[in-house]
Amino acid sequence: MKSPVSYADYVAGAAVFDLNGLPKEYYTTPASGDMGWVQTIFQALGLRSLLMSSLQLEGFHHATIYGSDYCAVVVKQRAYYIALLVQQQDDLINEEFIQWVQNLELSDLKRNPRFQLD
Repeated sequence: MKSPVSYADYVAGAAVFDLNGLPKEYYTTPASGDMGWVQTIFQALGLRSLLMSSLQLEGFHHATIYGSDYCAVVVKQRAYYIALLVQQQDDLINEEFIQWVQNLELSDLKRNPRFQLD
C-alpha cells in the first residue's frame, strides 16, 4: 500500500524572512543546492514593501513566482514571511496549499530529515 504524499514532499527548499523582508534562515534539500531563488524572493518582498507604502495597499497574503522547473511561494505568517521552493505540479498551488503554508511551523521543517538548516 502506497503512503499518501504530503505537500512537504514537493518542497525543495525554504527560506524565512522577517516582516521587513530580510532573510533569517534557509532550509535546503539536495534538490535546492542553488540558493539564487532566495534573492528573487528578497527582491519581491522589497517590491511589495515599496508598492504597499506608495500605493497604500493592504492585505498581502501570498505570492507565487514561477521558474522553469520550480516555483517559489511566499506566504505571510504572523511573525515572518516563509518562502518555499516547490516542484511545479499541476494544481499544486491552490487555496488548500496556501492554507498549509500559512500553518506551517518552522519546527516542522527542523524535524523533517529532508531539510538542513543553513
